[in-house]
Amino acid sequence: MTMREAAHPHGSVDQGRGGKRGFVLGMLCFIYVLNFLDRQLVSILAKPIQDSLQISDSQLGYITGFYFALFYCFIAIPVGWLADRTNRVKILSLACGLWSGATIACGMAGTYGQLVAARMAVGIGEAGGVPPSYAIISDSFPRERRGTAMGIFNLGPPLGSALGVAFGASLAAAYDWRVPFYLVGAIGVITAVLVYFLVPEPPRGRFDPAPISAAQARSGQSFGRAIAGFFENRVLALAALASGAANFITYGLSNFATLFLMREKGMTLDQVAIWYALAVGVGMGTGIFVSGKLVDRFAARNKAAYGTIPAASLVIALPFFLGFAAADRWEIALALLFVPLFLNSFFLPATVTFVQGEVDPGARVISGALLLLVMNLVGLGLGPTFVGMASDFFRPEYGGHSLQMAFYAMAPMYLIAALLFLWLARLIKRRGQ
Repeated sequence: MTMREAAHPHGSVDQGRGGKRGFVLGMLCFIYVLNFLDRQLVSILAKPIQDSLQISDSQLGYITGFYFALFYCFIAIPVGWLADRTNRVKILSLACGLWSGATIACGMAGTYGQLVAARMAVGIGEAGGVPPSYAIISDSFPRERRGTAMGIFNLGPPLGSALGVAFGASLAAAYDWRVPFYLVGAIGVITAVLVYFLVPEPPRGRFDPAPISAAQARSGQSFGRAIAGFFENRVLALAALASGAANFITYGLSNFATLFLMREKGMTLDQVAIWYALAVGVGMGTGIFVSGKLVDRFAARNKAAYGTIPAASLVIALPFFLGFAAADRWEIALALLFVPLFLNSFFLPATVTFVQGEVDPGARVISGALLLLVMNLVGLGLGPTFVGMASDFFRPEYGGHSLQMAFYAMAPMYLIAALLFLWLARLIKRRGQ
C-alpha cells in the first residue's frame, strides 16, 4: 500500500471512479442548468405572464425574488444538515423531482395566487439542489482542481438562463407561455430518476487529510452547533455577506433584463430568443469558467485572491452596466450588457471554493446551504424585489423608463459589494500572517 493509499483509505475507489469524475460533474452541471432554468422561466417570460395574469412589476419582483427565496433559503439549512448525515445523491435526486413537478404546476397556474404557491414549491425543491452538489464535487476533485470544477459546475446559471431565453421565448412566441414550464418540468423528472441510479456517492473527505466514515458523518455536529460554527467564523460570515451583495446585482439585473429590453428598448420575443440568449450564454458562461481558472491560479499562491478577484470584476463592470441602462437602442444596450454578464458572477466560483475548503468534510453541505442562505436571501430575496418596487415607485414620474431608473438606483450596490470583498481579502491576508 502506498503512502497516499494509507492516508486515503478510499484511494482504490477513487482510482476506480477516476474516469467517472467528468460524468458526475457533467450530470451535476446539467441538474444545475435545469435548476436555474426552472428558476428563471418566470423572469424570461415576464411580459406574456404579466399580460395573461395582470400582475404588476412589484408582484413580479416578489414572485421571482422574496417569495421564492423565503422557502429556498431556509429549507436549504435542514436539508443540508440531513444530507451531511445521509446519501447526498439521493437527496439531490428527490429535490430535482420535486422542483420539476412544481415547475409543471407553474404552467397550470390560472391566477397570481396559484403561481405564487407553485413558485414556493419550486423553491422548496431547489433548496436541496445546489448544496449537496457542492459537497459531491468537493469530495470528487482534489483541492488544487476544485476551483475549475466549481467554475464548470457554476456554468449552470448562464447555460440555464441562455437555454431558458432561447427555448422559453421561442416556445412562448410559437405556442403559449405555459408550454416551456411543461417541457422543462418533464425533463427534470426524467433527470431526477437518472441521477438516482447513475451518480455514485463519493466518500466524504476523500481528498482531505483525515477522511471521515459514514458513521462519523451521522454523529457529526448538532444542527444548532453547525449553524453557530459557520456564523461565528468572521471570514465565512463575511464571504457569505459579500456574495449576497454581489448576488443582489445579478438577480436584480437578470430577473428584469428581458422585460427591460422588451418594454423599454423595443426587443421582440424572437429577438430575445436569439440575441439575449447568446449574450447570457457566452457572457456569463465564459465569465464563470474564466473566474474558476483565475481562482485556481492565484489563490494557490495568495488566498486573498478569493476576495480581490471578485472586487476587481465588480468595479470594472459598473460603468458598462450604467451604459446598458442608458443606451437608446437595444443593440447598443445588449453590447454593453455583455461586459457585466461576463464579470458579475466572478464572485461565485471564488466564494464557493473558499468556503468548501475552509470547513470540515462532514459539514460541507450545510456550510454550502448557509452560504446560499445569506447569498440568496440578500441577493435573490431582495434584489428583484428592490428593482420591481423601485420601478413602480418611479413609474408616475418616468413612465415607460421606470425600469431604467430602478437600475440606476441599484448601481451603488456594485461598489458596496466590491468593498465587502476587499474587506474579505484583508481578513484572509491577516489570518494568514
